[in-house]
Amino acid sequence: QVQAVESGGGLVQVGGSLRLSCAASGSGFTVYTGAWYRQGAEVGREEVASIGVHGNTDYAYAVKGRFTISRDDASNTLYLQMNSLKIEDTGVYYCRLSGTRGRSLALVELYGQGTQVTVSS
Repeated sequence: QVQAVESGGGLVQVGGSLRLSCAASGSGFTVYTGAWYRQGAEVGREEVASIGVHGNTDYAYAVKGRFTISRDDASNTLYLQMNSLKIEDTGVYYCRLSGTRGRSLALVELYGQGTQVTVSS
């Protein structure tokens, strides 16, 4: 069974950096697009970054210029590099991988289990 496995969350001070990873476990899954979401204590889940098939990216206004989403096609891994972190970036971050499994053309979406990012002053 293929799953999206996240790693890289943690505690960091304001202005620091973290890098989140999201890998498709198991074999035979090819990632085409992906996205990162976050859910804070007082806000619902919001999309912070996405990457398309051709590597085109899109960011929420709040993180533009500070976060960078990327994808490694060789390892089917999605990344989120977060720089200049602010207290309001605190939350649980989830990834989404969209792709195909084996020879099937059916699009499958995998969601990560979530990883906590805490930014302290």
